[in-house]
Amino acid sequence: MKPSNYPSHECGVFGVYGHPQAALLTSYGLFALQHRGQESAGIISHDGDGSPFHLFKGMGLVSQLFQEQDLAKLTGPYAIGHVRYSTTGSSTLLNAQPLSATTAHGQIAIAHNGNLINAEALRAELIQKGALFQATSDSEIILQLLAKPPSNKESSVSMESLQQLEGAFSLIIIGEKEMVGLRDPHGFRPLSLGKLDDAWVISSETCAFDLIGATFVRDVEPGEAVFISAAGVRSEFPFQKKKEAFCIFEYVYFARPDSNLRKKNVSQARIRMGQELARLHPVEADCVIPVPDSGIYAALGFAEELKIPYQAAFVRNHYVGRTFIQPTQLIRDFNVRVKLNLVPEAIQGKRVVIVDDSVVRGTTARTRIVNLRKAGAKEVHLRISCPPHRHPCYYGIDFPDPKELIANQYSLEEMKAYLNVDSIGYLDIPGMVRATECDEQSFCLACFTGKYPTPQQT
Repeated sequence: MKPSNYPSHECGVFGVYGHPQAALLTSYGLFALQHRGQESAGIISHDGDGSPFHLFKGMGLVSQLFQEQDLAKLTGPYAIGHVRYSTTGSSTLLNAQPLSATTAHGQIAIAHNGNLINAEALRAELIQKGALFQATSDSEIILQLLAKPPSNKESSVSMESLQQLEGAFSLIIIGEKEMVGLRDPHGFRPLSLGKLDDAWVISSETCAFDLIGATFVRDVEPGEAVFISAAGVRSEFPFQKKKEAFCIFEYVYFARPDSNLRKKNVSQARIRMGQELARLHPVEADCVIPVPDSGIYAALGFAEELKIPYQAAFVRNHYVGRTFIQPTQLIRDFNVRVKLNLVPEAIQGKRVVIVDDSVVRGTTARTRIVNLRKAGAKEVHLRISCPPHRHPCYYGIDFPDPKELIANQYSLEEMKAYLNVDSIGYLDIPGMVRATECDEQSFCLACFTGKYPTPQQT
């Protein structure tokens, strides 16, 4: 888990339709998606006979929350699950998902990844009409909208009401008759459809299919709603078509390296980013070291391109939980060392290139470079496998206020001095896009360019 100075993950969603161990499979799926949110997790299942939905959720990691006795209570062949990091709404159990409600047309539950840019206006409108809210997340707004009866009596989900949503939303919705996988018209966040024997599976990332032995079928398209029921699978495009704007930072940082996004493997894209970075900002050095874990593949590509030895000089502690007793000032950089510790023998007297996927505020990078200097590095060169983050994200990534973004406040020379590096080099937008092997026009690049695909409500 990365320090808070890095971008915070959004959320992960997973659903199973038509398997006798739906809840157990969903817990495995959430475990595979844990990197997308470590704040809370939850699963809702149902038996399909009109009986009440079964819910279990809590604050913490999937491995800590879901014990065998808890999963045993989540009966039925239908289940959806969620892992959360809060981007809108506070960190409380009330905001943990999935969220559920009983409406005039039956029970319904949702798991949401993304962020609504018109959440405040929608909430105010719904409250004025008499809606009651229990939580503060924008996901509850979606649940309120779904309480409206659908025009299609064969469905338990009202697509008409969801047309009011603006922003990023990859959703899994489950009702008494069906499960629905849905992406916003811009397709900001990923969502994929898979098959396991006779059951259907929906997931934020394909790595979760691998864990449970499911087969990837296809991506849910931007603006598409995939309805899964006893009658099979059908597709609708209920939204007005808009320009695709997939978040390129999924390739850079968020997605697991063993996932495929838009049929492109993430680890291979990151290796190519490292190669592009080496061609753009070459340097003479004795070793290339990554910042684990998401900097590993870019560092491999960088080292390979320049024929510089790759050295795993940072050791990551994979057993750090979200909470622990905070130290006093006696250990000033505890939060850095507890997650990544340095092997001094690997870099003493050497010219070092440190490769990271991003630098947001810069405070963690600065501490890490101080440690490299103390350990005897002769030179320290910083290379970053994406462009500078100068603008906030409104679509589900917790980028801070622009004033807290180091690249927004400092020039490159000022950053070099602040971080105390011998040189600094960022990958540019064309190189980053080439590495994904996708069309630049299909991406959201707003955090780098400030050009947003939707009107902003700040």
